[in-house]
Amino acid sequence: MLSSILTWMLGGLAGSMLFFALVVAPTVFRSLPGEHAGAFLRALFPRYYLWGLIAALLTTLLALWANAGGLVVTACAAVTVLFVFARQNLMPAINRARLQKLDGDAGAAARFKRLHGLSVLINLLQLLLLVAATAWMVRL
Repeated sequence: MLSSILTWMLGGLAGSMLFFALVVAPTVFRSLPGEHAGAFLRALFPRYYLWGLIAALLTTLLALWANAGGLVVTACAAVTVLFVFARQNLMPAINRARLQKLDGDAGAAARFKRLHGLSVLINLLQLLLLVAATAWMVRL
């Protein structure tokens, strides 16, 4: 029973992350002017990261409780830690670089691009970890 719930939680978190990346963000940029789309996503991202953090933490705790094994627990814990890092460190740095770019800082555009790329890579890594953990649970 616990392993089934854990499998659903892993898939649900991965699905919500994919939905945000493949549906929400592109729709916002297609539907709103650039400056409004950016403002909307800057307001949404803290909530996205908080949702992911809470869901990943609960999934990690359930993986421990269900004795799911080291691979699943480690993957869940890594996803949780990456949500904390993205929310508490990376997102503020991205926002600072954006503001510095608007203030005319010549190097800020490159910093913004590099930090945004890092956030995309982290999100991809989290998805891969969740898919791997889900596949591991399904095979059990």
